[in-house]
Parts: sequence; C-alpha cells; structure tokens
Amino acid sequence: MPLAGDLHSAQYFHGRDGLGEITERHPDLNLSHSLRDHSQLNITDKCGVDVALDLLRAHPARSITYIVLGPMTNLARMMRKDGDLVRDKIGRIICMGGNLDVPGNTSAVAEFNFFADPYAVKDLIVPSNPSAGLPLDRFLLVPLDITTPHELPFPTYQQKVDTSFDTSANPSIPAGKQPLIHFTSSFLERTREMMIKFGKDAMELHDIVAVWCAIENPPDTDLAVGWNARKRIFDVERTGEITRGMLVVDRREDESAYSPGANRAQIQAAIENQKLQHGAWESTALPAQVETQFEQYSSSQHGVLCVTETPGAESLLQLILKRVWGIEN
Repeated sequence: MPLAGDLHSAQYFHGRDGLGEITERHPDLNLSHSLRDHSQLNITDKCGVDVALDLLRAHPARSITYIVLGPMTNLARMMRKDGDLVRDKIGRIICMGGNLDVPGNTSAVAEFNFFADPYAVKDLIVPSNPSAGLPLDRFLLVPLDITTPHELPFPTYQQKVDTSFDTSANPSIPAGKQPLIHFTSSFLERTREMMIKFGKDAMELHDIVAVWCAIENPPDTDLAVGWNARKRIFDVERTGEITRGMLVVDRREDESAYSPGANRAQIQAAIENQKLQHGAWESTALPAQVETQFEQYSSSQHGVLCVTETPGAESLLQLILKRVWGIEN
C-alpha cells in the first residue's frame, strides 16, 4: 500500500505476476523446486525495508546505490524507520519516476510510479522541511522525459534474438531455443501485444535506463561521459482530482523549464528535428507574483537533479543485446 490513499497497480499491463501472466501461459517455466535450495539466492522472511536497512548497516558508508524502479514507498518507510542511517550511509539514489515537460503515462499529467504513491515522493524529494528528506546531492531522478526515447524494437528482437517471436496469440515454444531466449520471449510476447495496442511495436526501457545510469555512475563519482543532468524545481500533487502524482514545475523559478504558454509538443519536435537550442519559439512572459494569506506549497528551492542526457538510445540497445543475449552488432 502507498503511504496514504488508495492502492493503484498496473496489472492490466504487467499481469498479476509482473511478467504478463507468464505463469499461466507458460507452465513449463514454473519452478518445480524451492527457491531456498538455490545456490545463488539468499531467501529471507524479512520485509524489503528491513533488508535494505540491514544492507546499509553491513556495508561501508556511501558504497551502496539504491535504485527505485517502482513507487517510492519502501524508501520512504526506510526513512521513517531510520532516516539518519539512510542519510549517513546511502551512496547514491537513482529514481525512475515522474515527468516534467512531457505527458504522463498513467494520467494526462502523471507517471505511474509517482501516481501510485505521491505521498512518498513528497516526503523524500520535496518535503516541507528539506532536512527531513533524502540527501539530494546524492539523488538522480530519471523521468519519462529521458527514458521514453530508449526502446527495444520488437522487430529488432525478432531479427537478432528469436526469429519465431510473436505475441501471446502465438506463444514461444521451448524446443530448439536456449532457455534464456525462451524465457524472455515468453514474457515479452505479452508486452508486445500491449504495446501494439498503444500504437508502438517496441518496449520502452524506462527501468532499464535507471539501472544503466546506476551502473555507469557509481557513488562518489562525477557523471560519466555522455551523461548529463540539471536541477529542476517542482512540487508534487498528492490529492488533486485529476492531477494526482503530477510534478508541478515552478516555471517562475526553473530556468530550464518550458516557458508559460509554450506548445510543448511543438517545441519538443523542433528541438528533436531541427536541433534547436532550448527556448526557441517559446513565450517568455511571466506574470507578477501575487501572495496570499495561505501557506504556499513548498518546492525544492535548490532543485532536484534530473537526468537530461544519456549516451543514447542506440548505445543502450546495443548494450542490452550484448549483455543479455550475447549478441554483438
């Protein structure tokens, strides 16, 4: 459950098992033995919050990277349970979540992870009392703005990995395939089916970009070549009727934000197609600020560091093909 509010999941896309109901479509892949007997796994009955805190205690300070690939709930519960330990010992936090200058993927204005628990987002990166939040000098946000262009095109997967790959209407058959390829085809076929419904024959690599970022940028290092980030100033909407999880960018203070009145789709197209510098064709009009007697929503006045550039979508695609399936271009 989120820190507050109703539970929201993405079972319609990922299935109850997280892999597109692979357990039902491919019973041959179900485990026939206990995971407790697996030589490479350490099974525990502890909750994830306690496991993560134990790991922080057991390792040298600033040596662990924590990657958030879902709602920030567990990390928020860690902070509530032992915030001093997290702030003292954590090395770097990489968070896939939110959207700043592009539409959401769960609602018109919100990305799923932040939509699922905006209260955790508020506690951790835009708290009313900044000293109660995460150490933002070790925090990197990887929003939809940068992750969406990174894709695994399914025709490429079909050409280079599994020539018989299709959708769940034509499920993978294990005969003659390496076990890994049968496994990946078995859960990707459902993903392909869903993505085609959205008009795209590719899987967007949102979480993969965050993991890639963590691998390439370990704690206590400057960002690697090809990676760039800039600070953005925003708050998060928690209770809005249609804006739950929205990152409300303070366009009065955030110099890197699109200006008021800009057609974001038009500007983005111009930037991508004509390689224009940010700011062209945009309105620069800013209204005079009017204060009220009500307390203003807080924002991260020092900004949250957000990834704005990676070594490129093609670089990630080639890396995945090599690292996962051993395929050299």
